[in-house]
Amino acid sequence: MNDSRSRVGFIGLGIMGSRMAANLARAGHELTVWNRTVEKAEAWVAEHGGIVAESPAAVGAASDVVISMVVDGAQVEQVLTGAGGVIEGAASDCLCVDMSTIAPGDTRRIGARLAEAGVRMLDAPVTGSSPRAEAGTLTIMAGGAPEDFALAEPLLRVMGDLVVHVGELGQGEVLKLINNAVAAVNATAVGEGMLLADAAGIDLKDFQRVLASGSAGSAMVDLKAKPMREHDYTPLFKLDHMLKDVRLCLEEAQAVGSPFESAGHAREVLAAAAGRGFGEQDFAALIEALEGYAGRRL
Repeated sequence: MNDSRSRVGFIGLGIMGSRMAANLARAGHELTVWNRTVEKAEAWVAEHGGIVAESPAAVGAASDVVISMVVDGAQVEQVLTGAGGVIEGAASDCLCVDMSTIAPGDTRRIGARLAEAGVRMLDAPVTGSSPRAEAGTLTIMAGGAPEDFALAEPLLRVMGDLVVHVGELGQGEVLKLINNAVAAVNATAVGEGMLLADAAGIDLKDFQRVLASGSAGSAMVDLKAKPMREHDYTPLFKLDHMLKDVRLCLEEAQAVGSPFESAGHAREVLAAAAGRGFGEQDFAALIEALEGYAGRRL
C-alpha cells in the first residue's frame, strides 16, 4: 500500500494525539477521527480538515491504517476490540497502530484478539512532551511484524524524528516504560538535589545552569528544574500518567526478575504527590512530595 493513498484514521485527540494528528493532516492526509468528547473532534476537524466519525468502528470502516492515542490499556481495548470498536468496522488486513503507553501484556492480548478478525497491530508508543508532538520530533519505538512496521513507518516519520523498530509486538511498550521510569528517577533526583542546594544556600538558577552544562545534564534538568523551583505545574505530561507508567515498568521488571529499585523510589514520590492532589498536573509536581519529606519549600 502506498501511504500517500492510504486511508488513515486517528482515535484520541488529547494533549498529544491532537498534535500528532495535526502533523499528519499537514502532510496531506485527510483523517477520519474519533474522540470520546465529540466537541474536541469537531473543533479539530474545523481547524485541520477531515471527517468526524460517530464511533471507533466507523473509523475502522473508513481506514486502512488506524492510529490510536489514548490513556490506558482499558481505553485501548475498548476502542479497538470493545463494543463499537475498530474491530467491528475494519476490513481484513487493516493495520491498527497503537501509540498509547500501556502494559505490554495488554498489547499482546489486544493484538491476538484483533488477529482473530484478520486485523493487524503494531505498538508504537512515543517519548517527548507536547512541544515535541507539535513539532513532529517525537521518538517512536515500535513493536510488531517487520512488514507492519514498513507499512506504518512513513506515517510514523511524519510524527517523529527518531523511529525505531525494536522487536515483536509489545516490545515497543517495554522500552517506552523503561524510558519513562528512567525519566521519573532522573526528575526525582533533580528535585532532591535542588532541595539540598536550596538548604545549603545555593541560588537555584546557578544550580540549574551548572547541572545543565555538566555530567549531570539531562532532559529532566532542562525541562523540569525551572517548573519545580517556580511551582508551575502546567501539564505537559500529567503526573498520574507518569505514575501509571512507572508502576507498569515495575510490574514488567518483577515479571522478568530484574531489579529497578530507583524506580520504586520514584513511584513512591509520585504516589505521594498524587495523594496531595497533583495527579492532573505536570509530573514536575513531584517536588511537592519531596518538599513534604524535607519539611521545607523551595
